[in-house]
Amino acid sequence: MKNLRNQSIFACLFLLVLIPLNAAAVPPPSPAGGNYLVLDGVDDHAILDFETFGLLIPKDEDGWTFEAWIYPTTPPNKEIHAMVLSQQVMMYIVTHDHQEFAGLVAPEGHLLLACAVHIAVNEGALIAWYPPIKFLPNQWNHIAFQGGKGRKTTVIVNDFAQSIGGEEGEILAHNADEFAPFGGHPQDFRLGGCDAKIPFHKGHSWGYFAGYIDEVRISKVVRYNTTKRGFTPQKKFKNDAKTVALWHFDEPSGTREFSDTSGNAYHLMGKNGAEIGGTLTVEAEEKLATIWGRLKQ
Repeated sequence: MKNLRNQSIFACLFLLVLIPLNAAAVPPPSPAGGNYLVLDGVDDHAILDFETFGLLIPKDEDGWTFEAWIYPTTPPNKEIHAMVLSQQVMMYIVTHDHQEFAGLVAPEGHLLLACAVHIAVNEGALIAWYPPIKFLPNQWNHIAFQGGKGRKTTVIVNDFAQSIGGEEGEILAHNADEFAPFGGHPQDFRLGGCDAKIPFHKGHSWGYFAGYIDEVRISKVVRYNTTKRGFTPQKKFKNDAKTVALWHFDEPSGTREFSDTSGNAYHLMGKNGAEIGGTLTVEAEEKLATIWGRLKQ
């Protein structure tokens, strides 16, 4: 009996040691709470098929905002632009910027978030690129990209906002056939990246994002007043009349279909292993503590 009890105590101690080791391998809880999308940076992603869903922001809408919480882990190679999301707009991560914005290089320990938008010009489209913003990996960051008619186009990382261009604003293009020549990315809406169909810049191509994504919301309105302080959201994004799509990624761990909670049925499909993950809960640790207390009695 004594040996059995000692074995039980040893097993409990092993589990108590194992859980902190496992906890170090996952990110801290998302600022929004709940679970999140896990992406390995190799080839997994989530997708809305273009032939089924078309373009997300309706034609002639005056405003738009694309936003998410992201937790990057492995930095991309310097020739890769790791796509966070793409379709009418592109939000991507680099360590070196390769556009005309002075060839910025991320400071040591940082990454760069850059954005681009397909804008309507006469009957066609062109792509407008925006200077990147530095931020830290291995932590949760709120990112947003917003603009529209009569609004400056703004890239946001946490509480830092960078606006470029005049007050006339940018109207999103709806000629999706012209996306590939300008950006070299698919017409589908994607989270987590894509393979380049064509090199969009000499020696550089699109790639996949490694890390975690949570709370992705697409809106047909300019969401953020960047003139005030502390505008980073502190809880889950809300659904309202201006919400086009909203993914909370709160399905059970291992799920590979992600529900749109806006009511518009833009349900994402995970590809190549993209799935829901989550952090260990306090509840599990409390159960082990209860077992340990019983064993000591």
